[in-house]
Amino acid sequence: MTKHNAENERIKRKYFAYLKEAKQHSEPTVDVAAKALSRFEECNRYRDFKAFHLEQAIAFKRHLAEQTGQRSGEKLSKATLNATLKQLKAFFFWLAGQPGYKARLQYSDADYFNLSEKDARIATAQRERKAPTLEQVKSVVEAMPEGSEIERRNRALVAFALLTGARDSAIASMKLKHVDLKEGCVYQDAREVKTKFSKTFTTYFFPVGDGIREIVAEWVRFLREEKLWGNDDPLFPATRIVLGAARQFEAAGLEREHWSTATPIRAIFRGAFERAGLPYFHPHSLRKTLGRLGQQLCQSPEDFKAWSQNLGHEQVLTTFVSYGKVATDRQGEIMRGIGRPKSSTQTATDQIAEAVFKRFQSVGAARPEAL
Repeated sequence: MTKHNAENERIKRKYFAYLKEAKQHSEPTVDVAAKALSRFEECNRYRDFKAFHLEQAIAFKRHLAEQTGQRSGEKLSKATLNATLKQLKAFFFWLAGQPGYKARLQYSDADYFNLSEKDARIATAQRERKAPTLEQVKSVVEAMPEGSEIERRNRALVAFALLTGARDSAIASMKLKHVDLKEGCVYQDAREVKTKFSKTFTTYFFPVGDGIREIVAEWVRFLREEKLWGNDDPLFPATRIVLGAARQFEAAGLEREHWSTATPIRAIFRGAFERAGLPYFHPHSLRKTLGRLGQQLCQSPEDFKAWSQNLGHEQVLTTFVSYGKVATDRQGEIMRGIGRPKSSTQTATDQIAEAVFKRFQSVGAARPEAL
């Protein structure tokens, strides 16, 4: 059975170049588009895109809705369906304007990849993102062992994620020179650190406790004074893997290299939370923890703006809307307190909310930048 179509491969290569060079999408984003097209072609038996008919789109939607995930074994979620169909819609819209396809396709053909309005609402519904409390993260760090180099690294890594709110991809690529213990900050230089949207900014240590800060400081001193590593060495080095006496691969200390991906960091978080008897929270969830902490500690709009910049957000609305959503349990407390006598003095939180609301009105209801 045919596993590819030469004409399709040529036009797909052109489309991927368009996504990467013209639309400036990253490689992972292009891979998502490639996977969606591969699924469609397989279902459509690799027919030439020039023979596309709206019935193919309708049949593919039915086919996709019946598929199950490889890991879960359950039907694909509405969000997955929506993401896949969105990629196909974008491709066929682009294809309708390409030489050799203009006479065969119409721009409106791409609309047949839309989900129903009901399914689209389910797919795009905003659900509350769970995050650990500050006390939970501290308990996780305290429960982590520190007997070996690898264990000390893992403990310092979780502490560093809480202290700085850095994303896992940034942590994996950070060097010793990016941490300034004297000033209490981290310089996230996009030339070397994998920051989101390649932004360069300085993050000052969040006020999460002297114990967390000291764990990070001790780790940096260990690398510099005991390991004698320099500025360009990794802040959190990869694990050295060797062939042991039993002829099996095993961990043997630290490699003087960066991790190639953030996957090991997520594995460290999973193991740490399990050891503490808590459900797993991924590294990014600590940014939400810090967002909630900012709501409690900031005493003025200027404070909250600085807190927002410290998370790498250019717009304070991103922090306030994306990370500042009231947790469900806190929502209940507020609702139960509504109607009770209140002090006439305006609280700091009220001032921040009022300032952000005015700012929101001045710029319109534009969607804040991505997380």
